[in-house]
Parts: sequence; structure tokens; C-alpha cells
Amino acid sequence: MAKNLLIVESPAKARTIENILGKDFEVKSCYGHIRDLEKDDMGIDLNNQYQPRYIVPGEKEKVVRELKQLAKKADEVWLASDEDREGESISWHLAEVLGLDPKTTKRIVFHEITAPAIKKAVENPRRINMNLVNAQQARRVLDRLVGFELSPVLWRKIGMQRSLSAGRVQSVAVRLIVEREREINQFVPESSFKIEALFAAEDINGKPVAFKADGPAKLASQESAEAFLNGCKDATYTVTDVTVKPSKRTPTAPFTTSTLQQEAARKLGYGVTKTMLLAQKLYESGKITYMRTDSINLSDTAMQDIHKEVASSYGAEYYQPRRFKNKNESAQEAHEAIRPTYMSNHTVADEETRRLYELIWKRTIASQMSDAEFEKTIARINISTNNETLTATGEVMKFDGFLKVYLEGKDDEDEDNEGILPPLAVGQHPEFREMTAVEKFTRPAPRYTEASLVKKLEELGIGRPSTYAPTISTIIKRNYVEKRDKDGVKREVRLLKLGKNNQVKKEVLVENTGAEKNKLFPTDLGSVVTDFLKQHFKKVMDFGFTARIEEEFDEIAEGKTRWSNMIDSFYKPFHEDIEHTLENAERAKGERELGIDPATGKKVIARMGRYGPMVQIGQVDDEEKPRFAKLKATQSIETITMEEAMELFALPRILGEYEGQEVAVNVGRFGPYIRLGEQFISIPKGEDLFEMDMDRAIQLIAEKQQADAPIGYYQELPVTKGKGRFGPFIKWNDMFINIPRAYNFDNLSQQDINELVEKKLEKEANRFIKQWPEEKISIENGRWGPFIRFNKKMLKLGKAPDGNKYTAETLADINVEEVKKMIEEQVPNAFAKKTKAAPKKKAATKKAAAKKTATGTKKATTTKR
Repeated sequence: MAKNLLIVESPAKARTIENILGKDFEVKSCYGHIRDLEKDDMGIDLNNQYQPRYIVPGEKEKVVRELKQLAKKADEVWLASDEDREGESISWHLAEVLGLDPKTTKRIVFHEITAPAIKKAVENPRRINMNLVNAQQARRVLDRLVGFELSPVLWRKIGMQRSLSAGRVQSVAVRLIVEREREINQFVPESSFKIEALFAAEDINGKPVAFKADGPAKLASQESAEAFLNGCKDATYTVTDVTVKPSKRTPTAPFTTSTLQQEAARKLGYGVTKTMLLAQKLYESGKITYMRTDSINLSDTAMQDIHKEVASSYGAEYYQPRRFKNKNESAQEAHEAIRPTYMSNHTVADEETRRLYELIWKRTIASQMSDAEFEKTIARINISTNNETLTATGEVMKFDGFLKVYLEGKDDEDEDNEGILPPLAVGQHPEFREMTAVEKFTRPAPRYTEASLVKKLEELGIGRPSTYAPTISTIIKRNYVEKRDKDGVKREVRLLKLGKNNQVKKEVLVENTGAEKNKLFPTDLGSVVTDFLKQHFKKVMDFGFTARIEEEFDEIAEGKTRWSNMIDSFYKPFHEDIEHTLENAERAKGERELGIDPATGKKVIARMGRYGPMVQIGQVDDEEKPRFAKLKATQSIETITMEEAMELFALPRILGEYEGQEVAVNVGRFGPYIRLGEQFISIPKGEDLFEMDMDRAIQLIAEKQQADAPIGYYQELPVTKGKGRFGPFIKWNDMFINIPRAYNFDNLSQQDINELVEKKLEKEANRFIKQWPEEKISIENGRWGPFIRFNKKMLKLGKAPDGNKYTAETLADINVEEVKKMIEEQVPNAFAKKTKAAPKKKAATKKAAAKKTATGTKKATTTKR
């Protein structure tokens, strides 16, 4: 038994560190957080300075039990969770649960998993930093208060699913996306004309080289553009000035969490969650330093390592040491940027993480390399007929410097790159080839990508390195935001061209505009929730207020503020807003009136319904029931037109008859489908129901029939195959049988079918030890031994009357009453008789009854809180 037990967060890290420390240390993983707040009453004592009530969740009980046993046997326990506030909190929870004294227990931290870093940490242990623990505790308590109190308000005032939730950072992130979308929808593009001339001049070898020169400021109309070109007829073009001046580019700082997420999105196409998963894998395998940081600092050891690598790989002239400084020093949780642990390792063997590692390596080494040096040439060209000036700009690289390794990506894909100019001299008359005036349109701000949203949140001071990825995952999971592509639309562009023949020609070109990939779009639900929260909870949705809370967490981490006081100053006014909103706010529907249905004279409204955005013709209190139609995935309450809305009521569309049965297309709860008689065939994503014809419908019907055709028989019953959420399967006699990888699913033989069915039958025969079907109770063989199945629940077997575990023999004599007692111990009132639901009140009395009880219900809710 090792003398020292060292506890880290992940098993991958544990293996690496154990190899470094040797036999005196046993390194174990706690698999992240081992405690969390109770669910009942928020897990927070509101009357006792917001003291949290923590529990060990069921899935962590086994881990905690094992760590307790190991801690008792060890001479000393070391806590080595991650170095940020979350990690410090995990160490404190471990100390509490394992019965360790936080004031004496050794706590170690390291920025990289290398032998020198780990050994240095062990030589210099510290104690648990309670300021950092309290900062994390404050964040957790505040987020629980906001989530648990705001979410029920949304359930009552917006309705829909109980999956609706609100959060201090997530709701502000959704607001950014909603407001950007509205800005785009309201944007009206303005056109102007850009003048560009094409010339040619000889290079040093006497060969003609074409180059471009830009005209004066953009012209507002086609008439002014045409007048400009006409004014250039028969002109002589003369170079009046040539300026050559040196310029340089400087490398960017090494990666922080945020800049890594942004650059991985630009260059590798990774979402922030994927980037962080891969970075975590690199860190735990000892390849890079800690990946959750907002520091751009590099250690002295790293600087020396980089110097050596630059000199050996590129030469001494490429090395230029730099110290980068953070704009926001107080925000630093870690003390070093993300970098490779050893710069001599240019890549890694693991295919999954290689591209991200190489990106980190290039960015790190480039940050300490020389500036790239350029020679920039600006030539002014006079037009003799109107005395206007054209400008030609070129750039020549004199020394590549850091660009030999790395160039930072740009969010603006249309940024112009300057070309190289031929040698030009004052008084020279370059050869005129043509001049164009092309129509250009102003563009709205682009929709956010995951990475640009992280950048915006960071600029606003909202969130911290550890919160960006989970925030984005949450708002997508909650269906407030969706990540998708957008097809471009065709647009006509006017082009005027002056040629050598002094004639101005007019053309109309067609361009594709507005296409976007992997952008964040708000859903109608996200827009409705955002508007409701902005109206009733202005502070929670205010960017400055949210950023100020982050600063207060930093102050707690620095020991400047007591965490319970900070919570108190936020919670009391917030809770008053909750009560006021529950009492007085109207139900939010996000309604938008589109017009009047010409057939019935009733209002047509787009709004949120119980199952999502929809269009409604008529009102609930009309004599005839209203008609409803679900919006398409690409449609929105805020932008749908009256014409588009009325098209939705054209479903179901009858296409005709096939094999003597009616064929129709429609949309159901599981998406679009074809109905052939009583059979329903799902329609693949991306197909337009309004454009689908009979031929395409028959093709999809045939594919479905082929897929459902028997592939064989067993005991004269058909066997079919398919693919489900758990992978490929065959179906026989209403029994589904998963196909192991050892079988060729695309080419199953009759022998394979026989084997698979017989194995399944044998397994099912051995599955039940005892059954009481009428009671929906059975005792079954499981992976870890016998268990009780009651309805769909899997429950533990208690001890046998002799105090020992049940065996196959003792279970043979067990009766249903004994099993019921075990069930009731785990599921209280499992067999209590259900009372009949009260009969529904008539529609006429519903509103009156609701009014009568509303006040009492709200008061009761408030009292409970």
C-alpha cells in the first residue's frame, strides 16, 4: 500500500501522474465534482446566510466510498484537482466528505502535467484557498437561485414544456443572439458603385503585368457612376506620385481559452465544446498546459524552451522575445497561457487531437518570433479629363518573420488582400485596359458563430473560461438557439464597363448573397423568453449588471468581499421581482397579427403554442374552432408573411392514388410524412412538402417497402431488419434483436438469422427468475445479479430472512407479498390506490374558477418560498 494518496479529477490524468511519482504515491480520480446542492427547496437555507446543503449524488457514492477506504489506509492525502475555482471547490468538497482538515490537508496545483511540474508541486504544497472556494460557491448558489426561481415563472407565464429554464449567463447570451437577428431582419441594404480601373505596366523583365487601381469615394447612384465613366473617355492616365514605405506585422499573443475557441472555429471548423474536449484530452495526457485560462503570460521555462526551438528550427534572426499583458488582470484564474509542454514536440501521434495541438504549437512559437516586414507601395494615377485620382496599392514581403509559421484567422472572409505592383515611376503612362463601376450593397452585422459569441461575451466581461462552452451547449439544448446553415438568395447587381473603345456598356449580373454556415439563430421560443425576461427582469438581462456580478466573484476570490453579503444584495430585490411578476405579469405568447383570412374574415395570428411556433386562424372563443398550422423549421413568427402563413393551411396535400390507396403528404408530431392508406412513411429532412410530386412520393414508398421486406424466416415467421437509436437490429415475432459487429448487417445469411434469434430466445428464457405479470412485477437476472423490475423501474433485492443475500434457490420460494415490501421500501405508496381525477369543469365556468383561485395560489406559492 502506497504511503500517499493523491486525488485528481480525471482517470487519464491519474495514470500520467502515477507514472511520474512512482510507488510512494497512489493516484486516484474523483471524476470531477463529488457533491452538489440538494434539489429540495433549492438546496439553500435562505434564512441562514444562504448556506448551501450539499449531497453526494447516487452516481458518485461508489467513488466516494472507495476514496474513503483508501484515505483511511494512507499516511497522507494530497488533493490535486485543477487549479481554477472549480478545482479548488472540488478539493474542499473532498476534504469535507473524506473527513480531512482543510487547514492542514496538502493541496497542490500545476499548470502542466510534466515530471518537473508535478515534482515541484509536491515539494511546494499549500492549503485549500477558501477565498477561491467561496467564489465558486457564490457562483453556484447564485445560479441556483436564479434558475430555480426564474424557471417556474417561465413555466407559468409562457407555458410549453417544463424544459424552459433561465440562467444568469445563458439568458444574456440568448439576448445577444436575438438582438443580432432582429438587427439583421430590420436591416435595409443600401447600394453604391465602386470604381476600379485595370492597367498594365512592364515588370523588370519587360513583361506586361496587370494591376488594379481604385477610384475615389463610392458613388451613390448608377447615374453618377455612369457620369464618372463617361468623364474618363479619351483620358490620359499619368502616375503623379509613388510612395514606398516600410510596414510590419506583429504576432498575436498565445492562446487563452477564448482565443483558442475562436481560432479553432475559424481554422478547424470546431465548435467550442469539441475544442474544449480535445484540449482537455491534450492536457490530461501531458501535451499542453491547463486549458481553462484567460492569461496570455508565458513562464520563464517556456520562454527558454521557445527560444531554443526557434533558433534550431528557423535561425536566430527569427527570434524576438515578447511579454504580453492582459487587459483585465483581475480576471486571471490561471497564471499561464495555453501552450505545448515541450516545444520540441511539433505534433502528436493521436489523430483526434493532432490538428488542435499543431494549432496551439504554431500560435505559441509565433508569439516569440520576429515581426514580418513589408514594403508598401502607394501609386497615385491622375485622370486627365476630370482631374480625379486613382490609387493603386501593393505590398511586398521583405522578411517573413512569424508568418513563416502562423497567420491568425479573420472573421471577415471578404477582407481584401493587397497584390504586388510592377515598378512605377512619376510621369509614367500605364496602359489603360478597362474601368468598371460595380454595384455594392451594405451588409448587416453577421450572425454569431459559437466562437464570435464567446468573443462578445468576453468583451462584455460576462462569464469566465470555464463557463463559455457549457453556456452555449445549454442554450442550444434548451431550444432557445439553433446552430444551422442558411442558403443564399439571388440578387441582381448592375455593372458598368468603360473599354478601350470609349464605350460604356451596361450589364446585369446575378450574385448569391446571405449564405451562412454554422451560425447561431434564435428560435421563436428564445425570442419570446428573451422579451419576457427583458420586460420583467431588467437587471438579470442587463449586460453591465451581469458583468459586475463577475467582478464581484473576483472580489470574493481575492478575499475582499464576503460571499453571503454579495448574494444577499442580489437576491432580495430579485425575489421581489419574482413575486411581482407571478402576481401581475400577463401570459406571454409572442403574438403577431398577420392579416385577415379572406375566406372566413377571421384574424390570422402567428404565435407560440404548446408545441412550438404556429399560425392560427380565428380565436378560441369563436363559434367555430380555430384552425392551426405548425411553422416550418426555416420560418419564424417575427418574419413570416401572410402569404407564407396561408400556404401552411394547404396541408395535407393529396397527391393521387398508388396501388389503390390515397397518397397524401402532411406534417405530424414526428415531422413530415407521406400517408399511403393507413401506412405512414417519414420524409427525409430538407425536402419541401409543397414541391413534392407523386413520382418522388412513390420512390420513398418503394424504399420503405423494400426496407420492411422480410430478409428471411424463422419458424415460418418473417424476419425484417432496420436501424434504430441503438444501432442495427432484426425484428422477429415482435422481438427486436441487436446485431453485434461480428455479423455483416448488410448481408445476413439464414444461418446468421437462426443464430441471432436462438441466442435471443435463450437469453430471454434465462432472464426471468420469477414473474407476476398481473402485478407488473418480476425478478430478473441482471448484469450484476438478480434485481426486481416493477413497471419500468429496476429495484434492489433486500436481504433474505436469514440475513444473507438471496440466491437462485432461496428466490424460488419467495412470494409476491415479500417482494412488494421491498418495493415499498424503495418506492413509497407504490401500491396505494389512486384516487379518481375530479371531472373537468365546463368551458363556460373555467375562466371564473381560474380567477377565483388565482390569488390564493399565488399567495401560497410565495409563502412556500
